[in-house]
Amino acid sequence: MYFFYNAALVVAFIVGTPFWLFKMLRHGKYRAGLAERLGRVPERVRSAQPGDVCIWIHAVSVGEVLAISQLVNELRNAAGGNLRIVVSTTTTTGQNLAQERFGAENVFYFPLDFGFCIRPYMRALRPKLVVMAETEFWPNFLRKAKRCGAQVAVVNARISDRSLPGYRRWKGLLERVLRNVDSFLAQSEEDKRRLIEIGAEPERVQVGGNLKFDVKPPEKLPIVEQLRNTIVRSGGGPAIVAGSTVGWEDKAVLTMFARLLGEYPNAVLVLAPRKPERFEEVAGLSRTNGLRTWRRSRFDPANTVVSGGVFLLDSIGELGSLYRLGACAFVGGSLEDSGGHNILEPAGFGVPVIVGPHTHNFRDIVGLFRRADALIELPAGDPEKSADSLYEAVVCILRNERGEKLEHLNNVMQSQKGATLRTAKALDSLLEGTQ
Repeated sequence: MYFFYNAALVVAFIVGTPFWLFKMLRHGKYRAGLAERLGRVPERVRSAQPGDVCIWIHAVSVGEVLAISQLVNELRNAAGGNLRIVVSTTTTTGQNLAQERFGAENVFYFPLDFGFCIRPYMRALRPKLVVMAETEFWPNFLRKAKRCGAQVAVVNARISDRSLPGYRRWKGLLERVLRNVDSFLAQSEEDKRRLIEIGAEPERVQVGGNLKFDVKPPEKLPIVEQLRNTIVRSGGGPAIVAGSTVGWEDKAVLTMFARLLGEYPNAVLVLAPRKPERFEEVAGLSRTNGLRTWRRSRFDPANTVVSGGVFLLDSIGELGSLYRLGACAFVGGSLEDSGGHNILEPAGFGVPVIVGPHTHNFRDIVGLFRRADALIELPAGDPEKSADSLYEAVVCILRNERGEKLEHLNNVMQSQKGATLRTAKALDSLLEGTQ
């Protein structure tokens, strides 16, 4: 099996190289960490204090880095000073956040799934425990980790609706890969069932819960008080936050807001498109709708009047903190079929949440909120119908249901705490088996 996998990997690498080179030269993509991905262990990692025991945690991007942050703290507190935890990421944004949280000397890019890329890291780090966050089944990496004597765990494990059919199709091959994992800590009972269905041994799978419920809310950035003070001084409010919008969702949100101003003339819409390359387009769309529009990049807190219009968040990294200003929040990527985004960011601040029908990327989290009547889900529709549904949902919350939704929301958040502690205890037990 591994022979055919490696052959396919080599072919894919050769065929894809011209595309990657083009992206690298034209847009600078994939350039960051290229040597690390190809197996060169950075000197900052190699020369750092080794510790008696090393744990290697892989977190693909920002979401996974946030999810494991508390877990890293729990493991360090339990082990004392003889433990070193290193973290690998795949994306540049994840790399930057991980270096900020765990120190550059403990963070590097995850190697490509070739033996010659993986071996230098195994020799340099000699991990006793390898932890993969969510669902990262790299055949060569998992096999090399086991051959080097490490215990292997997959934490916060989930099998999405979209990936399940493919895993089923390759179950015969996947079973061999999954034998290299000593413990799966699934997010939910459904994820546990799916892991077993695709080939994980039942006795190795348990439910650990979702680490994202234990993620601390984003720190309070200066922009939060600056914008809050500006809104209050301008006589503005309520504030509606629409985050991570994609495609035609911006049109629906802006249409909704133009209608909302008829009832709440001083309302403020904080609109944050998902992709930076769309900032200019959305700004133009807002003005085309006849809406007063202020841009974060040109925001002067002392001289700007923010009331009865759109505050376009054309910045990166501030949305999570700004959710706390919302009387309610729409989380995008869910009206268009993109799978949705993380509703825990606004929910963590006690902000009632509105989503569209496409939330399969966060199936279990949304399911918990749905069963507790702690969010509003909109039906499928085109931009015009979605704007009407969104308007009705926002007005419903603003008029009379905020208190009820908030109580249900807080109950859900409290009921799901503790996944980090359960996961840390399971990993401690696994680590004891290597000593």
